Amino acid sequence: MSIMRVKSVEQSINDAEAPEFRLRRVLRAVDLLGIGIGAIIGTGIFVLTGVAAATDAGPGISISFVISGIACGLAALCYAEFASVVPVAGSAYTFSYASLGEFFAWLIGWDLMLEFIIGASTVSVGWSQYFVEALSAMGLALPEELTAAPGAGGVANLPAAIIALLLTIVLVIGIRLSAAVTNVVVAIKLAVVLFFIIFGAFFVKTANWSPFIPPHQPPEPGAVAAPLEQPLINAIFGQTGSFGLSGLVAGAALVFFAYIGFDIVASGAEETRRPQRDMPIGILGSLAVCSVLYVLVSLVMTGIVKYDQLNTAAPMATAFQAIGAPWAVGLVSLGAIAGLTTVILILMLGQARVGFAMSRDGLLPVWFAKVHRKYRTPYRITVITGIVVAIIASLTPINVLAEMTNIGTLCAFVLVSIGVLVLRRTRPDLPRAFRVPWVPVIPVLAAAACLYLMLNLEGWTWVRFGVWMLLGLVLYFVYSRRNSRLARGETIEEAADEL
Repeated sequence: MSIMRVKSVEQSINDAEAPEFRLRRVLRAVDLLGIGIGAIIGTGIFVLTGVAAATDAGPGISISFVISGIACGLAALCYAEFASVVPVAGSAYTFSYASLGEFFAWLIGWDLMLEFIIGASTVSVGWSQYFVEALSAMGLALPEELTAAPGAGGVANLPAAIIALLLTIVLVIGIRLSAAVTNVVVAIKLAVVLFFIIFGAFFVKTANWSPFIPPHQPPEPGAVAAPLEQPLINAIFGQTGSFGLSGLVAGAALVFFAYIGFDIVASGAEETRRPQRDMPIGILGSLAVCSVLYVLVSLVMTGIVKYDQLNTAAPMATAFQAIGAPWAVGLVSLGAIAGLTTVILILMLGQARVGFAMSRDGLLPVWFAKVHRKYRTPYRITVITGIVVAIIASLTPINVLAEMTNIGTLCAFVLVSIGVLVLRRTRPDLPRAFRVPWVPVIPVLAAAACLYLMLNLEGWTWVRFGVWMLLGLVLYFVYSRRNSRLARGETIEEAADEL
């Protein structure tokens, strides 16, 4: 049995149309835009902008956002082509199965499961913190024992668990409700961001933009961290210091993670009315909107407050206080809560769809792929996802695992970029409603950019990622390799009989 067997595009599409596994196609282009923007804009726009400006790029952080947006756009082009060719649930997992083979598909599916579950758990903890602060501002205090994990001075983080379970109910009821909730919350989030840009523009002092790119500063003597506690690229080549041109690149590597999320749009391909047309709109459109907003926010923020004062947990709130508008700080909390709500929802949506696709293919037990008769959602894998996220979020101090979501996403970007090249060569006959321009240049640049950004993650992140992938290899060779539908020659109808 070859572990590199490829699942044809035709078979993937045929499986998606099987009555027992068919999902409801209701998503429109505007819904996909909402999902993309909802996934991309989390706390990054509220936190990373100030941190990167203060430590790496100064006012030139706006240039860093442009650099990152271009790098992310290269990968987004590859996702857009795949989503129009293979409009099936599973995102990078499905794309890899159709181009690189089952082994790589399993690895990326296992990788995405880690990314989505840990990501949703981490964001749920962040949501809980903002929610507790909002209640405190209204004079309502929750016991610390019920708002923190055991390792953080509490018994269980109940708000984090409750939000995960509530959003699980939304996901089970249907993609239409999920999209409606996402669109409403995204509208609130965008209103807060636009208010900051428009209101803050009246208080910009151009003197704060000088120097726009601060002069390079070498690393301080004796300030070198242990090899596994610093970015891998620094451990290999040495630290480069901050600011200057190298600071712009370092800032771009940091703020790149504020763009992550557009890839989850591809998970909804099987529930989109016209995926060949609307998938590229959702993927590229959401990335373009967020890129413009990020650049404008960074310009306004560094124009209101001198960049060296922005290394705070809430730089947007710092900017509001600097212009004598502390009343607007509450808007930041509102925007953060709204932003995190959609991120949790969409990460769990992505996890459920990847798990559904892997189960339908036999790489996970097919039991998980059961679709609800009324709502036409994969409710079993959705409920299990919600329970796991709730348990992890309520009982685990999750901050040490946060960067693992980033390395998982970047790994997926690399394989999808390579997959575009492979599928162009192996299946040139496939109709492509959207085509990546300048192949092979764009996919190669996308893969190279993502590999470089992976090197900017700390060594411990690589160690944890390696351990998780080793566990995945064991599971693949013990279970998935033998139970794969391709390995057994099982039809989709036979798989349905096992539900």
